[in-house]
Amino acid sequence: MAGRVAGRVAGKRVLVTGAASGLGLADARRLAEEGAAVLMTDINREQVEHQARTIAAETAARVLSACHDVGSEAQWQAVLALAETQLGGLDVLVNNAGIVVVATPESTTLEQFRQANRVMSEGVFLGCKYAIPLLRAAGGGSIINMSSLASHQGYPVFFAYSAAKGAVRAMTKSVAMHCQLNGDGIRCNSIHAGAIDTPMVAQANRQIGLEAPGDDDPIGLGRPEDVANMVLYLASDESAFVNGAEFVIDNGLLIKP
Repeated sequence: MAGRVAGRVAGKRVLVTGAASGLGLADARRLAEEGAAVLMTDINREQVEHQARTIAAETAARVLSACHDVGSEAQWQAVLALAETQLGGLDVLVNNAGIVVVATPESTTLEQFRQANRVMSEGVFLGCKYAIPLLRAAGGGSIINMSSLASHQGYPVFFAYSAAKGAVRAMTKSVAMHCQLNGDGIRCNSIHAGAIDTPMVAQANRQIGLEAPGDDDPIGLGRPEDVANMVLYLASDESAFVNGAEFVIDNGLLIKP
């Protein structure tokens, strides 16, 4: 916490999906450090409960948890009802939950394609659909959708993942414009990270037989905190005039010749 300005999201009520590990965990911790009340959700009940207790103890922030399958419409309704009753409403939604499917366009099964899109495309759709009324009731807010560099570049071995993240990229812009035209005061932006040092990236590397980039790699692996700092900015009022935008966090990988 040394050198940081405390309270950048003080008083804000935030929901982070896929928060038991990786980027979602880093997002939840960073937001709690800066004064937000955070509801952490994940399909892994035991792990998300443990992490919520840990962050609450470390930050003295109000941190809650819930088991949450983001592909379930009923569970989205239940989790947002929990945010309303336990947090008093919602100011920020971080649609982070994701899975990795390693398969090419030819080897991907229909079941794999549907599962990837159920979590990352349908999950983001449901989150936006049901969070908008809560954010509107709060007088506006911020939706932060975790897309990926895979929505910009071709990754044949991550075909279903890339397709789902491409949908997230497009939905973000439609949600941003919808809310702007309605005068809701709700912003919606997407984050497009490259290789970040998370369990999901490590798993994907193992599946395709690649080692993670080493210290001598000019691109290397980013830290989850690199993404969490961008989430903090988009959750805060500092980004009040930022809407429908794409934020690439990749140490120049996208422009690499």
